[in-house]
Amino acid sequence: MATGRFGVGETLGALNAALRPPPPPSGPGGSVWFKENSARNLRSRDFLAPRGALQALFGDGQVPKDILDGVAALEGPGVPPIQKCTQTQAGLALQLERPTVFEQVLSSLRGYVAPQPTSSTSEHSIILDCVSLHGPKGPDALSLSQLRAVLVADHLAQALRTQGVTVYQVPAVQDPGLRDFLQQLKVSWPSASETSSAPESTVALKEVLRDHAAVPTEDLPPGVVCKVSLKEFLEQQPGLEGFDPNLDICLVTEDQLGALTELQEAAQHHPRNVPLSHSDAESSAGGTACSVIHVVSCEEAFQQQKVDLLWRLVDANAPSRQKHLVCGPVKVVGSPTPLSAPQYYRLRQSQMREASVLKYGVDFVQDDSWNEIIGALTSAAVKFEMLSTAHRSQMSLDLEHTSISTKGTKSGAFVMYNCARLATLFDGYQRGVEQAFSFLGLYPAFPDVSELDFSLLRDEVCKFLVHLSMDFSSYYNRVHILGEPQPHLFGQMFARLQLMRAVQEVFHSALATLHLPPLSQI
Repeated sequence: MATGRFGVGETLGALNAALRPPPPPSGPGGSVWFKENSARNLRSRDFLAPRGALQALFGDGQVPKDILDGVAALEGPGVPPIQKCTQTQAGLALQLERPTVFEQVLSSLRGYVAPQPTSSTSEHSIILDCVSLHGPKGPDALSLSQLRAVLVADHLAQALRTQGVTVYQVPAVQDPGLRDFLQQLKVSWPSASETSSAPESTVALKEVLRDHAAVPTEDLPPGVVCKVSLKEFLEQQPGLEGFDPNLDICLVTEDQLGALTELQEAAQHHPRNVPLSHSDAESSAGGTACSVIHVVSCEEAFQQQKVDLLWRLVDANAPSRQKHLVCGPVKVVGSPTPLSAPQYYRLRQSQMREASVLKYGVDFVQDDSWNEIIGALTSAAVKFEMLSTAHRSQMSLDLEHTSISTKGTKSGAFVMYNCARLATLFDGYQRGVEQAFSFLGLYPAFPDVSELDFSLLRDEVCKFLVHLSMDFSSYYNRVHILGEPQPHLFGQMFARLQLMRAVQEVFHSALATLHLPPLSQI
């Protein structure tokens, strides 16, 4: 019998272990099964071991009956109940007891939507350094590549926290205009109430750096604090790898000193730092492990390597675990001149307003509440556009082709639109219940989940937001969830409503990692 929370990873692991004949293959890439995602194939199976993989294991591709029976009777932690496992032309097809799976998942939504922190993540903390936010720059100085890095850092901070990791975000934003712009984008980042022009820690850093200076300070150009040989330092640190071989003499500036100061102060809030290679020693010694992630645009990556090495050079207690998450460049299509981050946001905001006017009419969109709605839609459009490409890859922004219509199935606005449809659905049901209580007669109150018949559900819903939105939109348009107020149809309606509650929970939880508020209307 299945126990605990169902999990795809646990199920795949158990299926692979049950199918492989002894001795099991060693090394990575040994997975035989995969989770089915095609709507067409989901009609007949949930997992598949392809015929090619079976031939590699069993020669003729025919699975012995005792192994086949073992797979069909598989039980274990995280493994959902199995209805049948059959050999087909495509391979070994496995179908779950879907009504039972639906019942358990939809009866305990929080357990599936909420993250499952492990003991290793809950004992870990990270200093998350968003390099593009260092210094007293205003929003107009933020390039599109830097904006991309900021959005990646913001999303990463929230994603880590949902896994139980303690996150210290640096730097504190100094410029009021930049702070307001980030708030407009729904980016949650700390801000500085006031800054000191020459904090004691910065003065101390200058003295330490000058002890490592390659030339006297009086021979330095204006604005340079000292000159340090990073190449020589690297040669003395055989354990440090991955740095650019062109790193040599570094002209240390006031801006770099400021960044070092903020990083040092963040590290001092953490009780202890532990080397990367001693994970076992960390757990036995007590305390929590601390590491640093520098989220940086490609145009700033080389300079940030200098800051990393300078920190190690001046501070023997600097965290040894420092990783650089480099975001690729942003290529703009349809603009003859470079575009700043605020200009890009205002363009998308204008396009979103135009799309809303076309859809709902100018009089309707003039309502004051629409300013907030369009702001949320614009933030969603920008974030989905910036985060839809793998962070290391170059991304292209087509400014002339607007992909932010609520009908565009790849946009953040489309996701927000479907989130609002869900809110409207439940609002409509609640109004129907209230009419029933006033003897006008529509829908009865929602029964206890244990009384629902989940065998009436025969459709899958996938996990990712855009795909989820597409599936939900298709399901919503195809299936009349709030059907005729006929008693013999209420069972099916309640099962579908509970499914929609699950979809809504997934929407809300996922949007929270992007700091996007779910819309209640659109």
